[in-house]
Amino acid sequence: MARWLMILPPVLFAGLAGLFYAGMYRENAGELQSVFINRPAPVLPTTGLPGVPVLTDADLRTGEVTVVNFWATWCPPCRAEHPVLLEMAGKGVRVAGVNIMDDDAKAVAYLAEDGNPFIGVATDPNGRNRVEWGVTAPPETFIIAGDGTVLFRFVGPLVGTDYETRFVPALEKALAGPG
Repeated sequence: MARWLMILPPVLFAGLAGLFYAGMYRENAGELQSVFINRPAPVLPTTGLPGVPVLTDADLRTGEVTVVNFWATWCPPCRAEHPVLLEMAGKGVRVAGVNIMDDDAKAVAYLAEDGNPFIGVATDPNGRNRVEWGVTAPPETFIIAGDGTVLFRFVGPLVGTDYETRFVPALEKALAGPG
């Protein structure tokens, strides 16, 4: 009996190490999967920021591709990606925002100072709706087809190599339409 107890820890360690090793070499190892891909986008919050158009579910079903960005003023990576969102909007991409767990006055002031790339902003002050979308922490960005179907999920700020190699091609494909 004592022999089994001595063999068990190395066997468990080897099994766990094998799982970790296999996980590192799976396809898209750094990408978090989303259960919403190719499904209708979850419901948006019905609240918004004072003086800013409120993002609605109908805004995601206009026939045009929409980028939905979950952000907050207290989030440094969100601030880092803000110029990219402004650039996207400047190029005619429909960019929508969901401000999460934030102070409305701070969010309004931030958009007034740094520019507002959003066609509309919904607010999720308690973070309940972000859970329904599967958002773990801001920033997270979704590409939504014109019929409201989730096409792509990107976790992290829209900057750097990962953004350029994964998000940009996915957005270009979505904007090009079915094909």
